[in-house]
Amino acid sequence: MSGARKSSGRSSADEAAMRKRGRSLAALGYIQPQTYEELRAVLSSGTVHFPKRLRQAAIFLWQHPSDVALGTIAQVAAQAGVQPSTLVRFAQIFGYSGFSDFQGLFKEHVKGSWPEGRGEQRSEAEPNARLHFLHGMVGASQASLGRIEAGLDVGSFEKMVMLLAAADLIYVIGSKRAFPVTAYLSLTLSQQGVRNVLVDNIGSTALDQVGCIGSRDAVLAVSFSPYNSITPDLVAVAHERKARIVTITDSTFSPLTRLSDSWLEVVESDFAGFRSLAASLAVGMALVHGVVARRGK
Repeated sequence: MSGARKSSGRSSADEAAMRKRGRSLAALGYIQPQTYEELRAVLSSGTVHFPKRLRQAAIFLWQHPSDVALGTIAQVAAQAGVQPSTLVRFAQIFGYSGFSDFQGLFKEHVKGSWPEGRGEQRSEAEPNARLHFLHGMVGASQASLGRIEAGLDVGSFEKMVMLLAAADLIYVIGSKRAFPVTAYLSLTLSQQGVRNVLVDNIGSTALDQVGCIGSRDAVLAVSFSPYNSITPDLVAVAHERKARIVTITDSTFSPLTRLSDSWLEVVESDFAGFRSLAASLAVGMALVHGVVARRGK
């Protein structure tokens, strides 16, 4: 009798946990996405709010579906910088019993897709370690560029061109890894006769540099995860002052997406911990070209 009561107690606890999870999912208005695309739609809807570690996992899952599909839970957790238990909890939020079932979404997504072209997958022996790294970075750049060519949001791109072309003054904002991109875009805009301000934060003056921004100006911001730079604060100032904001960033979890009039997702591949900037530069240069062409009409 005692064993039966214990079994019944466990069963009741399990059922209660399932009901609680079901209510949580129902509150999101969505239960157990069946495809990777459905999962992305839920994540980008803004209805799911994660604590820090789950958010960190979500950003990695969003940006690296191939790694998620092909890796073990330990490998994916290590790459994402979280514990394996965090990935299990993430899967359970969406109605899956564990990470393996959840991983099936990613496996189906990458099945039959073109190879990432990442350098570590080269089969031939590389006689020179430095050339091996070079080939790896070239592969990462090619993967980044191929992803953009295959999935650019043309509507968002055209809107970004329109908003920038109509601005009296363009403020170009980006820091840390994004700064090389914004510095080059600012230089190219200047060379093409387009008035702009590069917000470089020299002497910690970034807030002063955007101090005169107004409603007839625009911001071109570039920001990448982990989104721990000053860029979101600067863009928030511009948003408060009714400037038009366009953004190049790498996921829907970027704090800039909710502040932007239009934004483009650019996910850069990496090799040996070093991340490419090839796609970001390509998209940025295309924006500059579009602005110059539109102003010349």
